[in-house]
Amino acid sequence: MNNQPKATEKDYSIYFQPPSLKEAKKRGKEEVKVHYDFSIPESLKGFGEGKFYMIRTYGCQMNEHDTETMKGMLDLMGFQSTEDKLEADVILLNTCAIRENAEDKVFGELGHLKSLKAEKPSLILGVCGCMSQEEAVVNRIMQKHPFVDMIFGTHNIHRLPNLLQDATFSKEMVVEVWSKEGDIIENLPKRREGVRAWVNIMYGCDKFCTYCIVPYTRGKERSRRPQDVLAEVRDLARKGFQEITLLGQNVNAYGKDFEDIEYSFGDLMNDIHKIDIPRVRFTTSHPRDFDDHLIKVLSQKGNLMEHIHLPVQSGSSQILKKMSRKYTREGYLELVRKIREAIPDVVLTTDIIVGFPGETDEQFEETMSLVKEVGFDSAFTFIYSPREGTPAAAMKDDVPESVKKERLYRLNELMTELSKKSNDKLLGQVVEVLVEGESKTNPDVLSARTRTNKLVHFAGTRDLIGKRVHVRVVETQTWLVKGELVPDSVRTAI
Repeated sequence: MNNQPKATEKDYSIYFQPPSLKEAKKRGKEEVKVHYDFSIPESLKGFGEGKFYMIRTYGCQMNEHDTETMKGMLDLMGFQSTEDKLEADVILLNTCAIRENAEDKVFGELGHLKSLKAEKPSLILGVCGCMSQEEAVVNRIMQKHPFVDMIFGTHNIHRLPNLLQDATFSKEMVVEVWSKEGDIIENLPKRREGVRAWVNIMYGCDKFCTYCIVPYTRGKERSRRPQDVLAEVRDLARKGFQEITLLGQNVNAYGKDFEDIEYSFGDLMNDIHKIDIPRVRFTTSHPRDFDDHLIKVLSQKGNLMEHIHLPVQSGSSQILKKMSRKYTREGYLELVRKIREAIPDVVLTTDIIVGFPGETDEQFEETMSLVKEVGFDSAFTFIYSPREGTPAAAMKDDVPESVKKERLYRLNELMTELSKKSNDKLLGQVVEVLVEGESKTNPDVLSARTRTNKLVHFAGTRDLIGKRVHVRVVETQTWLVKGELVPDSVRTAI
């Protein structure tokens, strides 16, 4: 590509508006159209012949799934995948906007790629995903990283083939970011690898937790039609996938936007329960939408795993109110009681933020006591950092950084203790595991997961990958257990 002129705002057409809580809460009930006619234009099916692409993915499972979709489209265009950036003709950074450090990683990577772009001007460099939905981020890229060739957001991933074509022949940066969430595009190609598959059942979030940027970057809640989700799951079962994970920013709000039918997440799980696929998981659920019907359905077990990720964020009702989580400490504990009553062997994991604006020592201790009372097996723990465009960013960030770090340290120490205690209970037990692949550090050791999502390492041969086997737990560590294969325990079907 030719050297590009210095980026200025007038050089580009940008289709987005800055995040606005006021505007976002005006979301109407516009009908979300479902399109089944997606296809790669014939003129672009050979566009990538002899060329390679690389996608770097940051953030959540939703981003991982978006990457699978982009890979599927690029494959149909004739491109080949590579992990060598020196070989790549197209490099896409699929970004996350949840936390500031995720943003820093992306801009750091752009800095590294600048010299590569200078050495190989024909390289197409793109930024997509949640960061691209933020006005400040787009402006920063335009002004400080003009060597980037294309920017697109979360609502128009299906436009990748056309945008890539535009970026290849344009002398200016191609920017297409839709402020309004798009319709639902079915039949998008996907490149899935391994024995597990992501299945997106809905998009967006309407909860507006005060610290979270997702309602702005992912838009309002839009559920896929039940028949489309079930058809995809049946197809994955036919193709031999051993495990699926249903995805949504707030997965158990599924179906609440339907106006023509009454069909909830519990109904969907009940229907998937009847499909011949060995393991079904889901993430991420919101305590406010975890109803009794869903609990009853999950208690059937079978291919519905007894592991629930249930983010609590804080153990203080006052902090939960400031976070706009719409439940109390007592309400969360009552939900846990109901779940454990219906599924006694359930494993619960969670997300927790420490140092939220105004959090006192006493309120943090409430979080610690809730963690002990629930007995989470593991937790994703974070220090609060403000995200521009969220209501919490306007609150006084008055918890000193040293205090935040000390609280995080104490919380992680507690979680280490609880995780080891939970794993110790498995010592000597025989558990069913799904073998996912080789250990990253030892090719003679296989890596597997229990039904409750615990990591298990054991000695075995590669032919066991993709199979379900039984192992006897012989050693426990904090974040994994070690086992021995039980002979003649291989299973490939329910």
